[in-house]
Amino acid sequence: MSQKNTLLFHEYYLQWMTLYKEGAVRQITYAKYQQTHKQLRKLVPDLCLCDLNRQVYQALLNTYAETHEKQTVLDFHHQVKSGILDALEDGLLTVDPTRKIVIKGTITQHHKIKYLNQQQLTKLLAQLNLGEELSIDYFFLLVAKTGLRFSEALGITPDDFDLSRLTLSVNKTWDYKSNEGSFSPTKNTASMRKVPIDWQIAMQFAQLVKDLPKNQPIFITNGKKFYNETANDKLARYCQKAGIPEISVHGLRHTHASLLLYAGVSIASVAQRLGHSNMNTTQRTYLHVIQELENADTDKIMRYLTTLM
Repeated sequence: MSQKNTLLFHEYYLQWMTLYKEGAVRQITYAKYQQTHKQLRKLVPDLCLCDLNRQVYQALLNTYAETHEKQTVLDFHHQVKSGILDALEDGLLTVDPTRKIVIKGTITQHHKIKYLNQQQLTKLLAQLNLGEELSIDYFFLLVAKTGLRFSEALGITPDDFDLSRLTLSVNKTWDYKSNEGSFSPTKNTASMRKVPIDWQIAMQFAQLVKDLPKNQPIFITNGKKFYNETANDKLARYCQKAGIPEISVHGLRHTHASLLLYAGVSIASVAQRLGHSNMNTTQRTYLHVIQELENADTDKIMRYLTTLM
């Protein structure tokens, strides 16, 4: 990498991501780095790397935050920061410009809720048309019962079901965003796991997949593409019909995890089931549930202590 004072920041970032990220991360992840580079070229086309400091970087994030939500800004910051820290380590910068940065963002009022309660989920599942052939409704059922990610559920094949042990192996995903569609690696090594399934799901899918090709995705038929947006639209219609708040397919994953936590399942077990790389991710994602449970535990502790007198 060039260390000249004239090296533009977005040029450095392109060199960095090509050198360190291309071929080392999944294509879908690399596409996010490409999008980040596109934003840098747009927002700070003339910024030299040597001129990058805390004030300049904060101004960059603030500009980006004017048209993006806080979580999106945070994701953007994490990707940019990775390149900046390497520049710092390589001696191209002398001070970390990302230190004590403030993350801002717009507020959108039209978000779908993240999860349903048990009663709402029961009403939703009652809307599914679970016939004798695999359909998108079975896809919804599988995600709700296992907490799989969208791409993980699409990558499931008949061989992934172990009906004797009542487990479902997650060892790959389906790249539904590519034109041709193909198997891809899981998000991380922790995502490769065996998810216990209940006997009802096991029996249902045993009949549905028994005559299908053993190593082909069960929800991808005749080369047809499976769109996230299409699935979310149909799920939203089911929610409307059931008279419950609209939720996305990813919201079914959140629902699955939240209900397990409310049922008393440990954070460690939920993290393993979801394929999180560490419990910190689980705790951060489901902080609202954990706080509610902690408050309930406090009440239990106080009631118990009063019995000791």
